Amino acid sequence: MCKKDPELGDLVEIFRGSYNHWAIYVGGGFVVHFVVPDGGSSSSSSSSSSSSSSSSVLGSVTGLGNMGIVRKQKLWEVAGSDPWIINNSLDSEHHPRPPAEIVKAAREQVGKRLRYDLLKYNCEHFVKELRYGAVESDQVEEVQKGGIMGAFVGVAKRQVIRGVLQTFHN
Repeated sequence: MCKKDPELGDLVEIFRGSYNHWAIYVGGGFVVHFVVPDGGSSSSSSSSSSSSSSSSVLGSVTGLGNMGIVRKQKLWEVAGSDPWIINNSLDSEHHPRPPAEIVKAAREQVGKRLRYDLLKYNCEHFVKELRYGAVESDQVEEVQKGGIMGAFVGVAKRQVIRGVLQTFHN
């Protein structure tokens, strides 16, 4: 868990292990996030959620389960025991929209079903579009730039960060 409380419109990056889940803080302890309907990305990592996440991701890649839903939930429900940080790292590249605009736009998306595509429009793309108006995903860029090796390096990097955050949290 992050030591600093998120502010309205902040991006929250949750370290799941092999991937990171993203949400946007909308106040009152709530985040809005984009998930595959089986809930694989909406709860803390466990053997059951990891396997459902894997099947959701596989479905998205193969086109079998390519619809997602936007949910509003308490941050602690979404993160569970997984470490998280506030990650507005693109603020230096893109001018963020005003927090009230970000929150309003995020709340308007709640309950909507959107096309989910692991490489073109996932949870990270969703929140960065809300904050910056830019559809970007660092996780996807790692894979696209480095292929299979980039994917492995990205997973290793996320595992190290997760370990550091868990140590920091404890």
